[in-house]
Amino acid sequence: MRNHMATMASSLRRHLPIASQQNHDIAPYYRDHVAAITGAGSGMGRELAIHLAKMGCHLALSDINPEQLAQTKALLIGYDIDACTTVLDVSDQKAVAAWAEAVMNEHGKVNFIFNNAGVALYSTVEGSSISELEWVMDINFWGVVYGTKAFLPLIKNSVKATETDNSNHTDKNARQFSKHGHIVNISSLFGLTAQPSQSAYNASKFAVRGFTESLRQELDIQRCGVSATCIHPGGIKTNIANSARGNDSINDIGMRTGPKAIRSFNKFLKFDASEAAWLILQAVATNQRRCLIGNDAKMIDAVQRVFPSAYSQILNDANKLSRKLKPQRAKKPNHGR
Repeated sequence: MRNHMATMASSLRRHLPIASQQNHDIAPYYRDHVAAITGAGSGMGRELAIHLAKMGCHLALSDINPEQLAQTKALLIGYDIDACTTVLDVSDQKAVAAWAEAVMNEHGKVNFIFNNAGVALYSTVEGSSISELEWVMDINFWGVVYGTKAFLPLIKNSVKATETDNSNHTDKNARQFSKHGHIVNISSLFGLTAQPSQSAYNASKFAVRGFTESLRQELDIQRCGVSATCIHPGGIKTNIANSARGNDSINDIGMRTGPKAIRSFNKFLKFDASEAAWLILQAVATNQRRCLIGNDAKMIDAVQRVFPSAYSQILNDANKLSRKLKPQRAKKPNHGR
């Protein structure tokens, strides 16, 4: 047991610290490039757009909600960039392919795709309908696949057009490009560990992780100037809890539904979306394979690495202990009249 604890402590030290890199200048990596973002109407998608605009990156923004998408575009007024918007359902393969073609027609190139759109469902496995499972997978997984498939060849061609002479480079096999290309797919903390009531969401985010990690290896082998990063956010302050679907089946496992469930979910969402977006952009600019956002994601990742079969029980026990040690709120005196 002592060896296990020492190993976990070592893993925690490696993963937990979040050194702020906001002073590191990553603007040259993005300046005069073109980024496409799904789910840009709110949350991390909107914050990604704002940060990129500040760094001089041109934008192609999409979201299923036209009003929120228009609000995001309004926030970009005054920046010296070109920005276009498209109302888009990422679960529609033909629509995603048409959007990618429109981005090329509008900007003449595309360098980054941020597959950010996502939804949530709370339900037991037994209580979820096939249509509910398909809804989650169509957006969270197939939306990522459609975005990757539609944009990858366009990004590769955009980067290839900037290939430079390699005759003076020490590694004659290395290829040099003056512009960058990157596929950025948003998985989740729940793409690292499974949770009760989240089977559909877990399945979609684990799938995004496997898909992206395989893609990254292929791109590394090709040395085409394009890479891929898988993002695993913890509890980020977004609208995902408010837009989640669910059913009463989770009552069978002692969990709440309705407004109480949404309030409970929102309490878990503490990490600032703007800071999360900045960490994503840092990870892409430094070509990280995986980006964990938030101490919750880092801690839980470390626990499941050390205890791959028992992490759920350990995390449940830690949660129970935390609630037990939490100071009780002082009860207000009841002054009867």
